[in-house]
Amino acid sequence: MSTREPPELRLKPGKERSLERRHPWIYASAVARVAGTPAAGETVCVRAADGRFLAWAGFSPQSLIRARVWSFEQSDRVDADWLAARLQRALARRERLRLRTDAMRLVFGESDGLPGLVVDRYRDLLVVQFLSAAVEAWRGPIVDALVRLTGCDDVYERSDAQFRRREALPPATGALHGSAPRAPVDIVEDGVRYRVDALAGHKTGFYLDQRDNRLRVAREAARLATERDRVRVLNCFAYTGGFAIAALAAGASHALSIDSSADALALAARNATLNGIAASAAETWASDVFDALRSLRDAGRRFELIVLDPPKFAPAAAHVQRAARAYKEINLKALGLLEPGGLLFTFSCSGAIGIELFQKIVAGAVIDSGADMLLLARLGAGEDHPMSMAHPEGEYLKGLLLERA
Repeated sequence: MSTREPPELRLKPGKERSLERRHPWIYASAVARVAGTPAAGETVCVRAADGRFLAWAGFSPQSLIRARVWSFEQSDRVDADWLAARLQRALARRERLRLRTDAMRLVFGESDGLPGLVVDRYRDLLVVQFLSAAVEAWRGPIVDALVRLTGCDDVYERSDAQFRRREALPPATGALHGSAPRAPVDIVEDGVRYRVDALAGHKTGFYLDQRDNRLRVAREAARLATERDRVRVLNCFAYTGGFAIAALAAGASHALSIDSSADALALAARNATLNGIAASAAETWASDVFDALRSLRDAGRRFELIVLDPPKFAPAAAHVQRAARAYKEINLKALGLLEPGGLLFTFSCSGAIGIELFQKIVAGAVIDSGADMLLLARLGAGEDHPMSMAHPEGEYLKGLLLERA
């Protein structure tokens, strides 16, 4: 990077307040002027209207988020060594997870002080996403540091998320170091084996953020199995069957996984085989979940444990009302299939819908169903997806555990 004086980004009066509270985003509407001609991703010095230093940030000339903060310390200098130190701290935070799994999120963007960077580890494979101009400008040093710090030789890029378009960055996939994975990778999580397709799977191949909730499902399935002759699980929007496999491995007698993707369900069936689960116990339906829930109701099917883990119904605030209707509909239909004493795990990954609104939506479904439900717990992402208290936007996954009384 250049050794010249860094360009300066001067804010409008009063717009420094969010930065003083250590929120890491600077919106274009807050910028009064830019001194110099910073390139995309170049580090800029952010100052208040009165000239006070506020932060070092990565510049994004075409994004509504005009800059993303690297550091609030004026003495810091963002270079390859500084980035390596940030990466080292992020890896150290996850070290204790190695006792449970060989798959985890090593870097979670702003929460780790690396805005727009996602790094997931699947055994000896790293899958990375560069989702902002800030980290895009440092991709070489970041990859070099990751290889050195983790000992993983294979680094594969999955920068194909819509966030890159907001930064005026084209999609990018392919091997950045070593080789691209030639086959899915087998991982172990809390004693359960899963096969991960890093090339074509959702996100980077697996929903690592649901690790703790898969463990909770497994524990509840094991408890129910000690109380009942059978534990039937319904796993909706199942993807590769993570929740169903966890429950079956813990003692559930049967699980039905429903997803619109036949390819994902084929991998779910393979995951059952990996864990010695009989094919007859791990049923799959390739179907629209809304249609399938109606079919299950008409067939009189009932379940002791139901998981609803739909995709993002509200990608932005403009979609909240439509998403609320969809969340209410699937929860209402699921409640009609739940046995007395049964459990409903219901989730939302829509960042535009907070936990309070989500709980209100689900409460509306409960009232309309006429069921007597107890809220046992609020659920969220695992510890490798921490949320900075100054950046609540990082808390996208929320869930509720309900029991039918």
